[in-house]
Amino acid sequence: MDRADDGEQHIAPVHHRSRRAGDHHGRYHAPRLSRVGLLVLLAVVPLTVAAVVAIVATWPPPVADAADRAGLVDSGVHYYRATVSDSAADTCPGTQENVTADGTVPETVPCERVRARVAEGPSAGTLVTVFPTFGLAPRDVQAGVGIVVEHYPAGDGYDELWAFSDVERAVPLTTLGLAFLLVTAVIAGWRGIRALVGLLVAMALLWVYVLPSLVAGENALVVTLAASVAIMTVVGYLTHGLSMRTSTALLGTFAGLAAIAGLGAFGAWAARLNPVTSEEDYRLAGLLGDHGLASLRGVFLAGVVLAGLGVLNDVTITQVSAVWELRAANPAASWQQLFAGGMRIGRDHVASTIYTIAFAYVGASLPVLLLLELYQVSLMRTLTGGAFAAEIVRTLSGSIGLVLAIPLTTGVAAMVAVRSDPTTLRLGHTHPATA
Repeated sequence: MDRADDGEQHIAPVHHRSRRAGDHHGRYHAPRLSRVGLLVLLAVVPLTVAAVVAIVATWPPPVADAADRAGLVDSGVHYYRATVSDSAADTCPGTQENVTADGTVPETVPCERVRARVAEGPSAGTLVTVFPTFGLAPRDVQAGVGIVVEHYPAGDGYDELWAFSDVERAVPLTTLGLAFLLVTAVIAGWRGIRALVGLLVAMALLWVYVLPSLVAGENALVVTLAASVAIMTVVGYLTHGLSMRTSTALLGTFAGLAAIAGLGAFGAWAARLNPVTSEEDYRLAGLLGDHGLASLRGVFLAGVVLAGLGVLNDVTITQVSAVWELRAANPAASWQQLFAGGMRIGRDHVASTIYTIAFAYVGASLPVLLLLELYQVSLMRTLTGGAFAAEIVRTLSGSIGLVLAIPLTTGVAAMVAVRSDPTTLRLGHTHPATA
């Protein structure tokens, strides 16, 4: 009797992957890595190894050595937590913080007198009187508020002195950080948690390597590019998995970083940017000694690269993911079709990202813009002035590198995807040889 007529449907098992892999026993063998995929790995792996070698070769000495060379000494100042007992309105001598529009400093200004009880250190329990800095409202230093006070020990003919340092913000900032962690875990799951771990690794590398290296006078571009490559490799694979998708995105990220660094260096040279534009710059240049100005130029270039790092990685990951999904949805798509579809998505992403970068800098510079508006400085003079010229070079360098990374990443992703098994390209599949 024909089994098709017995009233039941029988579906024979299908072993597409095992047949394609050439295993007649039904075991799964991963498809072989395509030539384009191999080329991607041959670019990403040596660059990552070179970054690690560069980090080891330029690992800085302790920052304390640089501080000693700069002549900095331990002043004995200590910072302690304290709790406000009470506060009252008072008058204080005017300082440069209170300068008026005509340039004069008033003799006296309204202020708050705060009594606070020290909560830690050898003076714990001591009641001290301090005066908060300009800008704090009475509610900011009301009874029960935590603050930080500075203790200057007696010596060289001076009496012991206590001064106001800042408001204690550990509790609200920690709460906000925990809320961010919770929201990320709920919305993004383990991938979001891994991204946060990668962010912590990145911040640690910046703190223990990049900043001390810049202080020590190491080549800023070498230091920043090496750290950026290492950070993106760790963050990329930790967050998105060991996959060809991640490797392709990293290749696009590395290319974009190189473009941003080159454009930043050229822009700084062509615009004759002055590395010293603020009081902090003058102070830092003096402390860094003979290589102070060179280090500040390097700090600018390091800032250019780091400013574009996160956005660049976001764009390249998105482009590769888009191409992967297009290939999985249409296995018959050609390289040209995948590239065209990916670029349609990329153009929208670039447009929105450029706005993000530009307005981030505008928001950070808003107080200076308001000051220039009050002085009625022309728009062209404002944009071509020292500080804003540096921001424009930083913004345009990052934006151009970002735009150039889009077609490069999309093209490589399309070439890798069109030579890969469409069934393995769905997001979440992270086999190193295919996805």
